[in-house]
Amino acid sequence: MSARFASAVALVILAVAQPARAHHSFAAEFDAGKPLRVTGTVARIEWTNPHVLIWVDVADEAGSLATWRLELGSPSVLVSEGWTRYSIKAGDRVTVEGPRARDGSHRARAAVIELVDSGRRLKALPGPADI
Repeated sequence: MSARFASAVALVILAVAQPARAHHSFAAEFDAGKPLRVTGTVARIEWTNPHVLIWVDVADEAGSLATWRLELGSPSVLVSEGWTRYSIKAGDRVTVEGPRARDGSHRARAAVIELVDSGRRLKALPGPADI
């Protein structure tokens, strides 16, 4: 085997292995037995792979703000569900439903996001919208 061919094979293996190593198991991070339903204002959105991320500022009963980091499906999954990059923007009021993070942090896996003003509901994960 030539050194050039071996180098090419090594590069292909690294390119394929890197995304797989970075991805994680849903069950390892989120608990389907801990449903979340919060309403707040979208602070930031990152439309990136492997998951779209949204940060939502949510006020608790005492009026203190907590920022929730919400993980959605991949951009391609969201597009197949009818999303565009402009479906939700910073400043929108949303209600989010999905399972909480196992570690108790202000993180969750968004299953459904509802735009408060319009009532439009958007699926954020593949499969059934009910959790």
